[in-house]
Amino acid sequence: MRKTFASTFIMAAIVISMLTAVSRSEAGQIEITDMSGRTVNVPANPERIVCLGPGSLRQIVYLGQQHKVVGIENFEKNSPYGRPYLLANPQLVQLPTIAMGGPGNINNEPDLEATLKVRPEVIFISYMDPGKATTLQDKLGIPVVVLSQGRFAGFDEKLFDSLNLAARILGAEERAASIIQFINDARMDLNQRVGDTLAKPGPSVYVGGVGFRGQQGIESTDYDYTPFEWVKANNVVKGLNKKEHLFINKEQLLAWNPDIIFIDGSGLVPTLQDYQKNPGYYESLKAFRESRIYVLFPFNFYVTNIDTSIADAYSVGKLLYPESFADIDITSNADRIYEFFVNKPVYKFMEKDFGVLTGDGGFTKK
Repeated sequence: MRKTFASTFIMAAIVISMLTAVSRSEAGQIEITDMSGRTVNVPANPERIVCLGPGSLRQIVYLGQQHKVVGIENFEKNSPYGRPYLLANPQLVQLPTIAMGGPGNINNEPDLEATLKVRPEVIFISYMDPGKATTLQDKLGIPVVVLSQGRFAGFDEKLFDSLNLAARILGAEERAASIIQFINDARMDLNQRVGDTLAKPGPSVYVGGVGFRGQQGIESTDYDYTPFEWVKANNVVKGLNKKEHLFINKEQLLAWNPDIIFIDGSGLVPTLQDYQKNPGYYESLKAFRESRIYVLFPFNFYVTNIDTSIADAYSVGKLLYPESFADIDITSNADRIYEFFVNKPVYKFMEKDFGVLTGDGGFTKK
């Protein structure tokens, strides 16, 4: 009986959804090619959308279209930690839940009944296989548009394509162009600031505590750590020539003995706990003996928070090349970046969760 009722409800909701789509079609339909290569017809400038998968809701917030969102994932509600787009828009977590979400549910369908109940005109979903996206679209009778942010735990140009795609559908092309311009300007500014310092290598650096399927300790790091890449930091991990996330052993870190160690804020707690259990090991590292340990805000929460990665890059640059970044105040610069991306200065919320950006994170200092 329950299955029959649910099936009847879904069929009725599909009819309502189709009628809504017909009424909106007077405003026009546009044909797009989504990030999976599918051709999809969508209503121009829809008023009701849902966002599923890593980075999907973030991109919509960056575009300033969060007022159109009518349903989100449970993962977004239960884990707003470290995500500026949610810190700036707490009202989003009050929206109906239409899917579990989270890294373990990538490529999975949402709750069909819950999705139909919120009557979206377009479903934005990231990292879904094209065949599954088409199947979901056929089941619901609602256009499904696949977005992407490119490489997990990093940044690449696919983000620009995805932003432009969503912006075309939502009528936010100018905003997308301004976001892309801001990112490119930041990269150019950082490159120019460090350009004169590259005649000789800067201090050797390492970042530990990088999140990977949960919190990790000092052994967790990344070959292509975006804030290091954007200021051409002398990352000791590059010697391994493994372009991926890495778990190194502590003996390797001792062998490298970097001048400066950064701790990604997502791994601050397990790193502090390990430090307290084994202070002798940490004091064997030059960076700990010389009090050159600094915390960065974590940016890899449900793929990359671009705003935080840029704020981190400026902070790393200021520590490595203080003369070239003399005009940069870490706190106000971070809020400048957050205000642009999510329309609110959320540094104080990030600091509450992770401590002062480039602070010592609570490690004992001599």
